[in-house]
Amino acid sequence: MVSAGAPRVGVLALQGDVREHAAMLESLGAEVSLVRSPAQLAAVDGLVLPGGESSVIDKLARQLELREPIRERISAGMPVLGTCAGLILLAERILDGLPTQLPFGGLDVDVRRNAFGSQVDSFETELEVPALGAEPVHATFIRAPVVERVGEGVEVLAAVGERIVAVEQGAVTGIAFHPEVGGEPRFHRRLLDRVERVSGA
Repeated sequence: MVSAGAPRVGVLALQGDVREHAAMLESLGAEVSLVRSPAQLAAVDGLVLPGGESSVIDKLARQLELREPIRERISAGMPVLGTCAGLILLAERILDGLPTQLPFGGLDVDVRRNAFGSQVDSFETELEVPALGAEPVHATFIRAPVVERVGEGVEVLAAVGERIVAVEQGAVTGIAFHPEVGGEPRFHRRLLDRVERVSGA
């Protein structure tokens, strides 16, 4: 049950694993909205960009006139969590994106899509993420991207070997894996904590 002062968080619901993120946020006490229009975006204080096909999400966001409002909200300090395709969309530069593909920005990083291979190369592992505590994060990688350049002001949260898979800049977090698949709540809790601070919820 959602309390009256619950943080209001949206999940960009254009394509991808939207329901899993919504369920995770609701289990943590958030008031969750599925965002498909500028008006719905304006009604939330934080946003999740789910996994899926980054090029498709970009195309639909532009068709629905959501791209610029999302960019403006990110620039204004709205807390955001991007997973897999969401990380790609938050990057300043996509190294191997389609010629027409435009990210939202928010993270001063360069990202390479499908850096871990195709669907058959998906894997699960335990990641050390000191920002979330001593207990490792169970991470599911599905056609995952990797961060190849990190700019000033960007904190690296986690890596697989030498490959950077989780970064943070201000109120924006981008991760290459899917915590919602394995029931790992700490990234979503971190987002909600930020939303509560920003909104006073």
